[in-house]
Amino acid sequence: MIYLDADACPVKDEAERVATRLGQKLLMVCNGGLRPSANPLVEMVYVAAGPDEADKWIAERAGRGDVVVTVDIPLAAKCVEAGARVLKHDGEALTPANIGNVLATRDLMADLRSADPFRQGGGKGFSKADRSRFLDALDRVTRAAMKEAEND
Repeated sequence: MIYLDADACPVKDEAERVATRLGQKLLMVCNGGLRPSANPLVEMVYVAAGPDEADKWIAERAGRGDVVVTVDIPLAAKCVEAGARVLKHDGEALTPANIGNVLATRDLMADLRSADPFRQGGGKGFSKADRSRFLDALDRVTRAAMKEAEND
């Protein structure tokens, strides 16, 4: 199964394409405001409004054999710990080998931002290359998760 942290997610269409091609169920989890898909493999999951409600819902369910798409690092860490495969929107995999460093960097950057209120975020924009990397990575990771689920 593929879980998509769907609020403000730029790769919903790509995730649906991969899920359809591979015959996998895709759960788009959000606080509302997203239009349902006519695709029978796509299920919209609307959670209560509030901070981290979608994250909590996904973290309680995702595990070995599942794929989670999110840029929320604490959610990613919980899912990796539960055995799920995790991808960011640009196709970067978050794994047991790198999640500790990613969490530490996130915390450091939060500390720097709070120490300097004039410091601006300034992340790079989402590009066609990011979208392409994501499609390739999601296809590859989903196939691996499907094999893992078959072997359990």
